Amino acid sequence: QVQLVESGGGLVQPGGSLRLSCAASGSTFNIYNMGWYRQAPGKQRELVATITRRGSTNYAHSVEGRFSISRDEAKSTMYLQMNSLNPEDTAVYYCEADLIATPFWGQGTQVTVSS
Repeated sequence: QVQLVESGGGLVQPGGSLRLSCAASGSTFNIYNMGWYRQAPGKQRELVATITRRGSTNYAHSVEGRFSISRDEAKSTMYLQMNSLNPEDTAVYYCEADLIATPFWGQGTQVTVSS
């Protein structure tokens, strides 16, 4: 079993930056890939970025060049550095970890971009 806890969300002005963290506990050695997803009110949940155990990354077109995903294996923590934020980035951001047979999700952290 794996437990995921997101943190770092909050209110930021357009053009600002924010860093989200996802702390994993439990059987973290079973985690293969991890990723960040987000869901805005009235919209579908969408993939933001993923990272493999090797460190290979993939980004949604809407955030590529602005966001950066990273992973600290020793600390069992994943990060999402968000720069040049705009109001369209406002959403609940979720951490996800892929195990052998099932994904695990965190509770989400709210990110609001507003002036």
